[in-house]
Amino acid sequence: MSRVQLALNVANLDEAIDFYSKLFATEPAKVRPGYANFAVVDPPLKLVLIEDANQTPGTLNHLGVEVPTTDEVSAAQTRLAGEGLATAVEEQTACCYAVQDKVWVDGPGGEPWEIYTVLSDTEMPAGQLRSAAPGESACCATRPEKIEITSHSNSCC
Repeated sequence: MSRVQLALNVANLDEAIDFYSKLFATEPAKVRPGYANFAVVDPPLKLVLIEDANQTPGTLNHLGVEVPTTDEVSAAQTRLAGEGLATAVEEQTACCYAVQDKVWVDGPGGEPWEIYTVLSDTEMPAGQLRSAAPGESACCATRPEKIEITSHSNSCC
């Protein structure tokens, strides 16, 4: 099953968890320091909450589509590149307490979209949300540089 992902910046994770648990009548699927996600069944939604005092609460962090398999991520990258859109691919990326394969593309307003699959759960050091290459941010708000052809990097969430 595919589902849309909405990742929001929040000022207080506990308050946000309380609100969204009530709104969607479901408890979070995963809670870690500064991070929570909900696997909402109806409507099908992956809601991600990222606690960040440096961002305006309630603002968009990024959007996504969670798909069941790596083959679907690859097919999305091929389709998007075939449409002339710049994409960035990540394989085996540790992000948001999961190992993921993903492809990124930016919308016309610069809004980041990822199409991804979760390969396994993982822990992140000291509440870090992603593995970061030297000199890069460890936050889901950043993405790898856009490229036209598939690359293999672990630089972005």
